Amino acid sequence: MSNNSEKHQEVWTLAEVRQGNIHPVSMELLAWGRSLADELVVDLASVVIGTGMREQVPLLFAGGADKVYLVDSPACLDFGAHPQSEVLIHLVQQYQPDILLASATTTGRTVMPYCAARLHTGLTADCTGLTIEPEEKLLIQTRPAIGGNVMATIKTPDRRPQMATVRPKSKRPLPPDATRTGTVVEAQVPAELLESPISR
Repeated sequence: MSNNSEKHQEVWTLAEVRQGNIHPVSMELLAWGRSLADELVVDLASVVIGTGMREQVPLLFAGGADKVYLVDSPACLDFGAHPQSEVLIHLVQQYQPDILLASATTTGRTVMPYCAARLHTGLTADCTGLTIEPEEKLLIQTRPAIGGNVMATIKTPDRRPQMATVRPKSKRPLPPDATRTGTVVEAQVPAELLESPISR
């Protein structure tokens, strides 16, 4: 996706759903996203793809999200990497976030490279630091390189969204605030995107 600052505004995190629950790593991502969104003065949104997840949305607001994009369908009960990637691509193309973060778990390491390739944008994997460049408001992504002997600093000036996976345990979750509320966007996606090509 091309760069257009008027279109690309929000910071997104991908909430991980495991066995019907939002995994704690999702709260670490929200802590990263909250600092970036505050620096950019934009909304922080979390994307949830699963079955019966509406009751858990308040956990994401309490963890720092301003908005939740919810894809809730029985078809997402046993969700594979391919349909999850296709749904995420669809949402990115529809709502056009500026930044998209996922955890460097099995889910993030599988879904995010596929999405980056399809969206024709960059991806920095296994980051240990994320900041915003003051002048150009770009995401500065820091990750170990050359066997961990140096730290590489990477940015994506020309394509959107700016995408990164973040090493788990690299940031503490924010203290939960049960008084926080936000906006829920019940995103509609084509039914065929919820199907695995393997099961067809």
